[in-house]
Amino acid sequence: MTDRLPPITFEQLSAAQQVAAQAVIDGPRGALYGPFVALIRSPELMSAAQKMGEYLRYRSAIGTRLSELAILVTARQWNQQVEWAIHAPIAQQHNISPDIISAIALRQRPTAMTGEEALVHDFCVELHQQKQVREPTYSAALAQFGEQGIADLIGINGYYTFLAMMMNAAQTAVPQSTAKPLPE
Repeated sequence: MTDRLPPITFEQLSAAQQVAAQAVIDGPRGALYGPFVALIRSPELMSAAQKMGEYLRYRSAIGTRLSELAILVTARQWNQQVEWAIHAPIAQQHNISPDIISAIALRQRPTAMTGEEALVHDFCVELHQQKQVREPTYSAALAQFGEQGIADLIGINGYYTFLAMMMNAAQTAVPQSTAKPLPE
């Protein structure tokens, strides 16, 4: 598979692309990688996306640990190897157990989850697979996370779906990772 939108050197970027790239480099990500390699082709889109992503990844109302769990479910739903390679190790660093990560990779419902993890997992799977969330799942998530938490959880699913679509279409190269690739 050939990377359709491969990296561009900073010197080859237009002025607008350089400004957008520098904002990502200067932010918490520290570098232009993953989806931002493809997105740099549209600097205004990339700037808007990275601001949303920065909030959802680092400051969401459900917290980083549960955000990483939602990202993994989304990556699995979209067979997105780059997201998986980046976020599976981060999820483990944030105390998502290797058993949960492995089960998600195999498209299985993990058996040993906390109540919060189960809510996030089930909410995300329902949203991706059924294109909606059943009332019992929604009500339980609302009681646990509140309206802002629900909005942020939906936002995480949507944002990482957008990135997955971008990288799947661009055939973005998978970075080196300690995570095992998703099985076919």
